[in-house]
Amino acid sequence: MNRNEYNILVEKQSKNLFGFVFKYLRNSEDANDIVQDVFEKLWKNRKKIESSSAKAWMFRSGHNALINFAKKKSRTDYCGEHLPEVGRVDNTFETKQIVDKVLETLPPLQKSIVLLRDLEGYNYQEIGEILKISESKVKVYLFRARKKMQKQLKNLTVYK
Repeated sequence: MNRNEYNILVEKQSKNLFGFVFKYLRNSEDANDIVQDVFEKLWKNRKKIESSSAKAWMFRSGHNALINFAKKKSRTDYCGEHLPEVGRVDNTFETKQIVDKVLETLPPLQKSIVLLRDLEGYNYQEIGEILKISESKVKVYLFRARKKMQKQLKNLTVYK
């Protein structure tokens, strides 16, 4: 990959990559840091990466960075946020906030699959390429993630 191809890729994909990372972290500063790290790694590895597979490489690299970030944060953050208790949902919560909280409870791989599919609109094959898993595993993990989210959403009492 040459400098021009790199610049075009960064321009085309920076918004999508940031959206994916931000939806996962819900913090723009951390999301910007991870996106910049991905672009830096892409530049350093540009001679090894084909332009045709660079998009998948970037999202896979972003996913891996998110996993590492989450592990590091869980070691240093002793008071994580939890879902509100059943029947104790504050009426000021909006549906989006509740769904975001439920999304936070998913394992990292399932969360990435849900975000890539539902937020970014990737198909099963593309998600499999990005995360280096089979298309059938993508479908299974997506199904399990949605079932888990559905179960947790059912357990929440939105109206008091």
